Amino acid sequence: MNKVAQQGGGVLADNVLPIMTGRGGAELTIVVPTLNERANISLLVDRLRQSLPLLEWEVVFVDDDSKDGTMLAVRDIAASDHRVRGIRRIARRGLAGACLEGILSSSAPIVAVMDGDLQHDETCLSTMFAVLQRGEADLVIASRYQGNGGAHGGFTKLRSNASRLATRLARVLLRTQIDDPMSGFFMLRREIVEAVAPRLSRQGFKILLDIVASSPTTIRIREIPYVFAPRLHGQSKLDSLVALEYAGLLVSKMSGDLISTRFLAFGLVGSAGVVVHLSVLHALLPHGLSFAVAQTAAMFTAMAFNYTLNNAFTYRDQRRRGWRFLTGLLMFSALCSFGVVAGVGVSTLLYSGHSRWWVAGLAGAIVGSAWNYITNSAITWRRQ
Repeated sequence: MNKVAQQGGGVLADNVLPIMTGRGGAELTIVVPTLNERANISLLVDRLRQSLPLLEWEVVFVDDDSKDGTMLAVRDIAASDHRVRGIRRIARRGLAGACLEGILSSSAPIVAVMDGDLQHDETCLSTMFAVLQRGEADLVIASRYQGNGGAHGGFTKLRSNASRLATRLARVLLRTQIDDPMSGFFMLRREIVEAVAPRLSRQGFKILLDIVASSPTTIRIREIPYVFAPRLHGQSKLDSLVALEYAGLLVSKMSGDLISTRFLAFGLVGSAGVVVHLSVLHALLPHGLSFAVAQTAAMFTAMAFNYTLNNAFTYRDQRRRGWRFLTGLLMFSALCSFGVVAGVGVSTLLYSGHSRWWVAGLAGAIVGSAWNYITNSAITWRRQ
């Protein structure tokens, strides 16, 4: 696990170079991931203009192909202000991945990440930049849980409690001494992200925790308080699946990235599929069906269940919809047919050898699941 240093001194570490900027180049890039945030774009840009009058800054809106014209609003402003630009992502979803793409598109020595929903206090940016410019830290986090900071206005009681629980888990399991590791509002030296980029997950919502947990070297961290404001327009993109993604991120980092978030999700879905498989098999056997027929029906039922759940959760950033959902199911079924034949053969052989029904059924499910994973990852949900 990486080491994290929280300091308030003004001395540069031996391995940290002072920030150098060329004339005309941006000193600060602000990355704003968006999804259906058109109503907030001009308001946020106006606020940035007022808050950063003395800095050479740019803002990069990384949009997950919004349907409300978010990118049109960005381009309208960019036509008259060179500091505003946008990246439109096609067939890719996820806040963490959007943040990473925006950061890596920057040439500025310092980058910031903030939401496009106006809940983050843009007036903190100049203070955060000054801390980094003076060499007092490598990463500055705007914290809801320090000093006079707070999240009562922007969070429901349920979300506030969930956020605090997630913070405690991160501090205990990853040994990260940060008051607000779940913050989506932070600023850091771009070179830190460049160094850990290959190890970062493109799924999920919490890229800050991923950066800190993935860094092999010490990161000097400063936290400053801010008040998390109520959302003015649009709806939150957080849903019930975020908790599972967050749990997957914790497991991934605890295992030293040996277990990926996607693989863990696939495994959880597969475990549920095994329960479905055995339940169907157990329900069909008493009705006079041969074991081979019952096992085939159970495997196809579990296969359809796994496909549907994986499409909704494991591959939510590449989710197949409409006709693509149906063609994906057909493709998945066709590719898995070899696994079904092998699974039925193995389980039937074991059952005829007087093995218990659940042992034979489990063996067949394992064979089918192995083939399922290969097809899911390489073909069915391949990136377009």
